[in-house]
Amino acid sequence: MRLLLALLIPWLQFFTIGRPIAGIICLILQITLVGWIPAAIWSVYALSQYKTDQKIKDALSK
Repeated sequence: MRLLLALLIPWLQFFTIGRPIAGIICLILQITLVGWIPAAIWSVYALSQYKTDQKIKDALSK
């Protein structure tokens, strides 16, 4: 679900992973149609990093 959100509404995905400043910067980038593709790529990359961080956190807590 977050991946779909990252592709369609990249700035909102940043707010779901707890990075509001990046979300605002992404929204400014996304306002231009040319910036939509870099914003979506950045959002998907940030989501993958978030998932990796969550896996590491879970592994260390066990």
